[in-house]
Amino acid sequence: MTKLELSIAWRYLRSRRGSRLLSLISVIAIGGVIVGVSALIVIIGVMNGLQSDLREKILIGSPDLRVLTYGEDMSMSGWPKIEDRVRHMKPAVVAVSPFVHGQAIVNGGHQYSEGAFFMGIEPDEPSLNPVTRIRTTARAGNFMFGTTDGKRRGVVLGNRLAERLNVTPGIDTVTMYSAGNGKVDPVTGMPVAHIERFEVTGIFETGMYEYDNSYVFMALPSAQALAQLGNSVTGLEVRTRTREEAPIVAHAIEDTLGFPYRTEDWQQQNSPLFHALKLEKFGMTFILLLIVLVAAFNIVSTLTMVVTDKTREIGILRAMGMPAKSIRRIFFAQGIVIGIVGTATGLIIGLAASLMIDRYKLIALDPSVYFIDHLPVTTQLLDVAAIVVASLLIAALATLYPARQAARLFPVEAIRHE
Repeated sequence: MTKLELSIAWRYLRSRRGSRLLSLISVIAIGGVIVGVSALIVIIGVMNGLQSDLREKILIGSPDLRVLTYGEDMSMSGWPKIEDRVRHMKPAVVAVSPFVHGQAIVNGGHQYSEGAFFMGIEPDEPSLNPVTRIRTTARAGNFMFGTTDGKRRGVVLGNRLAERLNVTPGIDTVTMYSAGNGKVDPVTGMPVAHIERFEVTGIFETGMYEYDNSYVFMALPSAQALAQLGNSVTGLEVRTRTREEAPIVAHAIEDTLGFPYRTEDWQQQNSPLFHALKLEKFGMTFILLLIVLVAAFNIVSTLTMVVTDKTREIGILRAMGMPAKSIRRIFFAQGIVIGIVGTATGLIIGLAASLMIDRYKLIALDPSVYFIDHLPVTTQLLDVAAIVVASLLIAALATLYPARQAARLFPVEAIRHE
């Protein structure tokens, strides 16, 4: 593209004296690109941020994968041998730990009681190779579950649950009622409740509403007693080298152990949530891409009006010997300028808005509904690059029709045009 062609293209984008229409339309066309690009960058960043933030918070207490069993009682007997077999599947398996999971009613010594999930895990020890990061979230006390009598009969509660029960670590105790292994009273037909009393030894806070609001952690033997599992456990938690390897390792464990053992990786454990986020990200991307397409139509209308307004000038240029391909390049350059200016400005605005929303937590959320207290934004380079390329490509394609129409004008007819 020659300097003359660029100069003419820039001149055509500007308004001439006495007529502000074309310059206004050019600004509108550029504004459409700005809005589309900046909105895409912010929304895709929000979708990525939600996925990343929720994944990190969920995996604070959830392992990369779990080894479970089929059956009504969903318990695993003889688990030490299974744990040993899984542990030896190195280097893919980094850590293995048994766990007990169940539901109970918790009472803090008052009339008010709460339904909660209890999780039995191995106490925090220097020699322990932990599977999850839940032990790092202790806000008061620790996950050693040690009590004043020298036993491990303590529990660690989520901060929201502790606030509702009005309990304090080292001072209060809680009573937990569990239906146990599903035993039913033959007279009443009601589940037989199993009651255990524990000392509150700690409070944790993950930032994940589900954990903080309704989870109680305790030592593995205490959870086995509360769930009336004897020496059995619910299953095994497994940490892999990377989260991306979890599905592959899960299939390998299933093939090694065989029936009745099964596995669930971290995506399967929370599949409804992650599938909903992926679908929402796709939907929002498609919807906002329509804004860029609307901007493309603005570019088409702008260049078409330029062609109409500059018909005589185009005819003079053709009569002076300018070839049709140069005319096409002039209008192509106009569309590219609109696309580049709009995309660059939208890129700056989108990145700045994303940074401010994330850093200053400008959009607060109700954690009881959305699991998180603010709208996170994670900007990924690949997504930004795809948006920029798509915007420039759409702007370039929008120039094809008006450029073709301008190049097809006959010099004599164009000069006589009024």
